Amino acid sequence: MSKSNRRKFLRQSVAAATGLMLPPMLIGCGPKKPAPETSAAPASAPGKENKLGIALLGLGSYAKGQIAPSLQHTQHCYLAGIVTGSPEKIPEWQQQYGVKDENVYSYDTMDELADNPDIDVVYIITPTATHRDFAVRAANAGKHVWCEKPMAMTPEDCQDIIDACQKNNVRLSIGYRMLHEPNTQAFIALSKKKAFGEFTAATSLAGYAGADPPTDYWRGQRAMGGGALYDMGVYTVNGLRYGTQMAPVAVREATQLRPTEVDVTTTYTLEYANGLVADGKTSVVEEMNKLRIEGASGWHEMDPMQPYAGVKGMTSDGTVLGPPIDGKQQTLQMDDDALAIMQKAPVLAPGDMGKADIAVIRAIIESAETGKRVAIMS
Repeated sequence: MSKSNRRKFLRQSVAAATGLMLPPMLIGCGPKKPAPETSAAPASAPGKENKLGIALLGLGSYAKGQIAPSLQHTQHCYLAGIVTGSPEKIPEWQQQYGVKDENVYSYDTMDELADNPDIDVVYIITPTATHRDFAVRAANAGKHVWCEKPMAMTPEDCQDIIDACQKNNVRLSIGYRMLHEPNTQAFIALSKKKAFGEFTAATSLAGYAGADPPTDYWRGQRAMGGGALYDMGVYTVNGLRYGTQMAPVAVREATQLRPTEVDVTTTYTLEYANGLVADGKTSVVEEMNKLRIEGASGWHEMDPMQPYAGVKGMTSDGTVLGPPIDGKQQTLQMDDDALAIMQKAPVLAPGDMGKADIAVIRAIIESAETGKRVAIMS
């Protein structure tokens, strides 16, 4: 056995023996169905040069089908390492992306990242309930943190992540890819200038025609962050945030359909301080995808609002926001976040935004369960 193979074998064996790995069913935080790979990877990892080294934590379908391929096209960062609870995945990733043995970690050895200068950022792509602990550990290792949405299970967990990053003087960004998408940015610009006058209504819909997730899978487990609201609903909540350029003050009413322990469809109505009312709906059993902001003299909308490719927008005067881009959202997201770190500039999706959206999600759940209006605590 070669020295490198022996080292990998020992690391995997130790990880398995500790019992600290998440079961394979809990890995990943992407679409329910694995997304297709979009590019061929190089035979070996690129040189760091002036790029940030990214370690992907969690090697599920979103990491494999979207993030890793997108990293092959970034200008300011590259795939330098992996952190996984599934040692059987390591050989494939090393072969495809040239990840060095010394840049491979298990969940119980990830604290050793502190001693690795190749890794600048840890990108957390695991189930929502695990984000808080992994993000805090990454920050304590002195690494910048990119955390997939939704940020965490509760606003308190989100604050723990924010505090850990501030304490360790590292940057934090939440994986809201739509904020980096050009047509969405054009849509946001219309909202900022109120192109069609004062807002009179807003609607945000996101869902896919799937099925009730099984309870032996993390998406079917409430404690892990399963269900439509955490899965697809975060797009609707954040969409209303950037669509209205305001934070809601209360959930007027909400309903959730729960055939098992997680919701498959959630509807809600938000109130804003200026009197605006916005409606949202999300589902994992119904197809829907639109964000529309109505004003006194017209409207602007995204339809569809959040697929990986083909995002389109238009306005009531016939203007088309486009053309849509294909397969570049995550590349733009990671390059923007890498530049923000290198240039010490603000990120588009800070931790405070992620926390605010989780506060809305928790208030929607409380309203659905109590049947009452629920104020949103910032």
